[in-house]
Amino acid sequence: MITFDSIRQNPAVQAYISRADESLLAQGFTEHSFAHVSLVAENVAYILRELGYSEHDVELARIAAYLHDIGNLVNRIEHSQSGAVMAFSILDDMQMPAEDIATIVTAIGNHDEGTGVPVNAVAAALILADKSDVRRSRVRNTDTSTFDIHDRVNYSVRKSQLKINEEHTIVKLKLTVDTHYGSVMDYFEIFLDRMILCRKAAEKLGLQFKLIINEQQLI
Repeated sequence: MITFDSIRQNPAVQAYISRADESLLAQGFTEHSFAHVSLVAENVAYILRELGYSEHDVELARIAAYLHDIGNLVNRIEHSQSGAVMAFSILDDMQMPAEDIATIVTAIGNHDEGTGVPVNAVAAALILADKSDVRRSRVRNTDTSTFDIHDRVNYSVRKSQLKINEEHTIVKLKLTVDTHYGSVMDYFEIFLDRMILCRKAAEKLGLQFKLIINEQQLI
């Protein structure tokens, strides 16, 4: 059986994630390496377990989360599609069952806000987990005077929490933002499309999506 741990320990996967992040670093993007994909894997597991999905679904979601950004190795543009093709090759070589490959590849190919659609539960959980990873430690530029808007927004987030309520009706993304570095409007300027996709992903899971910044509900 192909497990999350076997994917995480795969030398090719490690190389692709590392080199993809190197490419993004050269282009000035925030961190998309092991810290990011590990956190996304942790959050997809939380979402699906909280909603009562099977451990098999959880395992597929964790694998999709860990592989979701390898397409950045090819190019940032359409990285979700190229990543899906790369993931197919890796998983097929590892002789994963076709049904499981299909679920993972579909989720990866639909995680980006430009073209993505939450077509199934794994894809929906991946979208929510990926788009909620906003944090100061993702910023790699050490000179605050040269921050671009992505640096400002991520650096301004002092705390981020994705939480499903006890009734399993609402998923909340709660952010604590230091407005000294970035404004709430900065956040919406670059993340509005992502938040709209999160709302659609939540609906696929039977939830309402709420964005709360500094204790104020904005969506």
